[in-house]
Amino acid sequence: MGSQDRLTAGRAGADGARMQYGALCWRSGKDGIEVLLITSRDTGRWVIPKGWPMPGLAPESAAAQEAWEEAGVEGAVSPVCIGRYGYQKCLSVKTSVPCAVSVYGLRVDGLAAAFPEARERRREWFPLQTAATLVAEPELAQIIAGFTPPHVGRSAPIAADEVEHPQRGKGDGRKPH
Repeated sequence: MGSQDRLTAGRAGADGARMQYGALCWRSGKDGIEVLLITSRDTGRWVIPKGWPMPGLAPESAAAQEAWEEAGVEGAVSPVCIGRYGYQKCLSVKTSVPCAVSVYGLRVDGLAAAFPEARERRREWFPLQTAATLVAEPELAQIIAGFTPPHVGRSAPIAADEVEHPQRGKGDGRKPH
């Protein structure tokens, strides 16, 4: 588990939230970046693939595994968390638990016809802005609407990247002492 997720998991545990990992599955389409959404098994609403931590797997690897199981996604996952959102997971008609989801970008290279949850879900590609309007969670909508693939923009900044240091100048990539 990365340091970002250890911090989030610690805070989330204090208020009863459970940690999950999700994959924002994307590809370059003819009109720009597209996002793959899937339907939830219980309500049929549009969501991203996500699930619980898996022993022995890094957070981004768990997200990629969920993308395979829930959507048949094959591709390359980024180790950089692109955002977090919260939601209430319904465990039964009367029980729900708050969840905190760390999201990882996953460039889709292919979709398998046969995958574990193929009979339980639908999957569909949407332009970024359309996908953002289809998900129920406002924080997830913001993550989707603001998504820039690593090859198009720059990866998540390191705090020291933009710090001006008297001897070194701005943004030379080294952390100040």
